[in-house]
Amino acid sequence: MIYGNYIAGEWQDPGASGTFPVINPATGEVIAEVACATADDIRRAIDGADAARAAWAATPAIERSVVMRRAAQIMMDRIDELAAILVKEQGKPLAQAKGEITYGCGFIDWFAEEGRRAYGTTIPASVPDKRIVIIRQPIGISVAITPWNFPSLQLLRKLGAALGAGCPMIAKPAELTPLSALEIARAFDEAGLPKGLLSVVCAPEPYEFTDVIMADPRVRAVSFTGSTEVGKLLMRRGADHVKKVSLELGGQAPTIVFEDADLDAVVVETMASKFRNMGQTCVSVNRIYVHESIIDELADRLKAAMAQMPIGDGLEPDTAVGPLVEPAALEKVQRHVDDAVAKGARVVVGGNRATAAHLKSDQFFEPTLLVGVDESMQVMQEETFGPVAPLVPFTDEADVVARANGTPFGLSAYVFTRDINRAIRVSEALEFGTVGINDSTFSAVQAPFGGYKESGLGREGGFLGLDEFMEYKFISIGHVG
Repeated sequence: MIYGNYIAGEWQDPGASGTFPVINPATGEVIAEVACATADDIRRAIDGADAARAAWAATPAIERSVVMRRAAQIMMDRIDELAAILVKEQGKPLAQAKGEITYGCGFIDWFAEEGRRAYGTTIPASVPDKRIVIIRQPIGISVAITPWNFPSLQLLRKLGAALGAGCPMIAKPAELTPLSALEIARAFDEAGLPKGLLSVVCAPEPYEFTDVIMADPRVRAVSFTGSTEVGKLLMRRGADHVKKVSLELGGQAPTIVFEDADLDAVVVETMASKFRNMGQTCVSVNRIYVHESIIDELADRLKAAMAQMPIGDGLEPDTAVGPLVEPAALEKVQRHVDDAVAKGARVVVGGNRATAAHLKSDQFFEPTLLVGVDESMQVMQEETFGPVAPLVPFTDEADVVARANGTPFGLSAYVFTRDINRAIRVSEALEFGTVGINDSTFSAVQAPFGGYKESGLGREGGFLGLDEFMEYKFISIGHVG
């Protein structure tokens, strides 16, 4: 199947610009070809958004919400089809794909209604004949640059906020996983979204896309999820026209397991966080600090749980661990494990590429548990983005908090303890945008999500989500009465 780009409300023929393949990481098969967007395509997307933005901004939020909710329902009605596409292009197990789409549609529904609550305010003036009014207005044309690990969720979260705020959006999905974004465009097209308000531009050469987007002053907001390196590049490029740049970047999430923790809960939560999407999540548990008095017991429990995780194609009903998205991802995971072992770590389980006879590609990696880990190892310094769980002993609360904070990243962290005072004390001391207390699966549409330090700028979701796509205007009224 060949997909064209969706430009300003029109499906484009592949044309002469060529196509690029989308490959199923579980089988190595080409599942689709997607047209390569050109610089002219990107400019037409901007032109279309510019032509549509004023009318959408003036449309009452209650009317905007009708179209948004209709699109979400179309996607939910097709969830089996959309989830299968997601699995084939990205690799995660089918149940997780359905969960991702459901969660993403929740953001469309949330922002469909949150747009009605884009409240302003009045402020008492310092003199009797003046009035001060604050209103919120759509920022204008927005751009979403989304990653491959959650190709539906990441776009739906950004798109919901933009449309709910009254802004058009141009989306560039990751070249590894463009099909989910194109299917989202199909749903909004069928829902009757006015032309120009959404474009999905598939550009396998991302720098060409960035050059056009960042050079055009009509683009006012850029929302990016991906690596810290690229986020910094976008910040620099955005400065030329002082664009609003929202960033959700890398994470190196610590978990701190105190001696009084409920180990049953620790195992359940750690397994869910560490191995969801094969560890390819920005909030995945990456550094597991365990009080030395319980580290051996926790290692035994995790080893037993990891042995019960079937590896295979995400479309198979029993699969718990699918393939990594591309060969480079697997090579990085293997490099981190090899580095840890070379520096003294011990592999409790896993540690290698999975080679079972039923696997049809070489992009599967065994769920891996490491002990004897220290901060000198790559697995503790870099985001592994794979199914590797390193256990590190500690004895002192202040010391482990300092070690957890000893990273340039600050997206998410986790604390396990029965002591409520300690839980509050430690969660407040951790320099991370989200902290889970006895909880590592905390995502919620109604909660704002984002990072500290080099993990990002701005917040997505919740009551703050609209702010990334809105401006505050101060109106002063004089000579009243």
